[in-house]
Amino acid sequence: MTTPGTTTPSAVTHAPAVPGPRTSLGPVGLVLAGGVSVQFGAALAVNLMPRAGALGVVTLRLVAAAVVLLLFCRPRLRGHSRSDWGTVIAFGVTLGAMNGLFYQSVARIPLGAAVTLEVLGPLALSVLASRRLVNVVWAGLALAGVFLLGGGGFDDLDLVGAAFALSAGAMWAAYIVFSARTGRRFPQADGLALAMAVGALLMLPLGIAESGTKLLDPTTIALGSAVAVMSSVLPYTLELLALRRLPASTFAIMMSLEPALAATAGFLILGQALSLVQAAAIALVIAASMGAVRTQVGRGKAGTAPAPAAVAPEA
Repeated sequence: MTTPGTTTPSAVTHAPAVPGPRTSLGPVGLVLAGGVSVQFGAALAVNLMPRAGALGVVTLRLVAAAVVLLLFCRPRLRGHSRSDWGTVIAFGVTLGAMNGLFYQSVARIPLGAAVTLEVLGPLALSVLASRRLVNVVWAGLALAGVFLLGGGGFDDLDLVGAAFALSAGAMWAAYIVFSARTGRRFPQADGLALAMAVGALLMLPLGIAESGTKLLDPTTIALGSAVAVMSSVLPYTLELLALRRLPASTFAIMMSLEPALAATAGFLILGQALSLVQAAAIALVIAASMGAVRTQVGRGKAGTAPAPAAVAPEA
């Protein structure tokens, strides 16, 4: 995914020839922290949905996240090429569509089944973006675990809800691609702030049409802002930073941890017991993610190219 003029001089000058474990494990920790934040945010969003509706929650989430990021980052609007703006607009459309489709899905089918179907998008990307056959193995292992985790949850699913979840998965894969591209074209989280504003503007008319004045309720605004920070601002920023150093193929397989994180959070926070099949499924997706990361670390140790060359290929 490297393109001329998108890598900062400092990254080339100071990047070590052989990335060490700290360089490789740093972005992995960012992704995991983002995943945990998303799960807490999702739990809060489910409770908020009866007050504001699915599209209303998405609108509150994106608008609040855009305001926070724009105030914090204060991104420059000048000095960017037409290609830069095309990338950030595509990223923003992807953000809005991904969130809107997912919330439409969870309004119709169980959350676990929705996440399980949605994660198929990143898994497919991991195969398409990878240049190594071993990543196909890790993707297959993760896919097996994801389906095991959803075992018994796909019976009599609402087909429209399932279609929304699969569509959200496609947008999730596109999000990974455009997040990485945006992160290399804009400094810090400036690109994310601009993309969030695009996504918020995209969803605002839909949220107003569905929820109207409910969006102005102070309690709803406060809860929506909390969802925005936990499910958008924090995880998207962490993932954008991680994708500057982590290949899309590895990142995509790590996204298979999302259903596992949800099941684990349900066990620890809600007291929902895990069956042996669910525990085995979690073990499979964790093994796949660890295998993908170890493969990338080993590749970095064996190679001689600078760190920027390790970014994922164009998708």
